[in-house]
Amino acid sequence: MTVEETTITALITRSFCEDFLADLELDVAVAGAGPAGITAARYLSRAGLRTAVFERNLHVGGGMWGGGMLFPRIVVQEEAAPILQEAGVTLRAAEDGLYVADSVEAVSCCTAAAVHAGARIWVGMGVEDLVLREDDRVCGVVLNWMAVERAGLHVDPMAVRSRLVIDATGHDAEVCRTLLRKVPGLRLPTQSGGVIGERPMWAAKGEEALVGNTREVHPGLIVAGMTANAVFGSHRMGAVFGGMLLSGRRAAELALELLGAGG
Repeated sequence: MTVEETTITALITRSFCEDFLADLELDVAVAGAGPAGITAARYLSRAGLRTAVFERNLHVGGGMWGGGMLFPRIVVQEEAAPILQEAGVTLRAAEDGLYVADSVEAVSCCTAAAVHAGARIWVGMGVEDLVLREDDRVCGVVLNWMAVERAGLHVDPMAVRSRLVIDATGHDAEVCRTLLRKVPGLRLPTQSGGVIGERPMWAAKGEEALVGNTREVHPGLIVAGMTANAVFGSHRMGAVFGGMLLSGRRAAELALELLGAGG
C-alpha cells in the first residue's frame, strides 16, 4: 500500500479544521479534562448539548493517572460507583462502601464514554481568557496552544463562543482567577470575594463539600471538581475520586437547568 506524505497531511488538516469549525459555537465549553470535566462532558453530550473540552496538556485524566503517589489505583465511594460502572470501569469492592479501580482503566473508559456520547476533547489547547458580553456575562473561551505559552511566543489566541463555561481546571482554578484578574472589582460568592484556595487534606470533609461547592459562581461560569473546592476554600481529598465524579455530574445537571434543557 502506497501512502503519500502529503495525503496524510491533508487528511489530518482537513479533519481538524472541519471539527474545530464545528465547535466554534458551543452550548458548553469545559476547561480541563480531569475527572470532573470529562464526566460533565459525558452527561451534557448525552443530553444532546454540543460540548467540547479544552485540555492544555497532551493527556486527559488530570490527577487520576498517577493514582495515589504513583500507585495507579484510585478509591471511589458507593455513591459514585455507578458513574464509573456506566463507563465500563471494573470496580473491586473493598470496605465501608468503598471501591478500588485501576486508574488507567478509569481514565480510558471515562474518556471513551464522553467521546462516544458526542463530546469533543481538544488536547494541547489551554483556556487563557474568557469572552464577556453585557453585565460581564461569560459567553465563551479564549484559546491558545500550550506549546506557544511554554515557548514564550507572542501569538494571538482565538475564541470559541459558548452559552456556558465550566471551570474544571483543578487546584489552581485558572479560569476563575483569570476572570478576577481581568475584571477589576468583580467578586465571586465566597467570603473573600475571590478564590480562597484549598485547605490541607481532610478527605471526608473535602468530599462532603464538593458537590455543594459545584455551582454557578458568575453568570455563565460554573465551577466543578477541585476548582470548586479551591474557590470556596474547602479541603483537598487525595486519591479518593467519588466527589470529583459526582461534582462533574452535578455541573452537567446545573448546566442543563440553566440552559432550560431539562434532564
